[in-house]
Amino acid sequence: MARFELQDAHFGTALGTAVPLGETLFAMGLRMAANPRELVSAHMYFNLADRMGVEDAAFHRQDLAAGMTRVQIARAQRAAREWLARN
Repeated sequence: MARFELQDAHFGTALGTAVPLGETLFAMGLRMAANPRELVSAHMYFNLADRMGVEDAAFHRQDLAAGMTRVQIARAQRAAREWLARN
């Protein structure tokens, strides 16, 4: 998983423009959700994006969770907590 600096809550892109970290995490969730083997990661990224105030993240996380097992959801939540502790 990627590590981001949270000092100013922005993540620079290759073009040099600052993108809010929450939006970056949301985009990563969308990318992961396209792969059925990455649902746990997608849920984790949507969870993190929701915590950072991205409006649509909660909807996407709930929609994704409808097709996941309780074990997968628990793994995603644990991964989100670990990500927050490291970053």
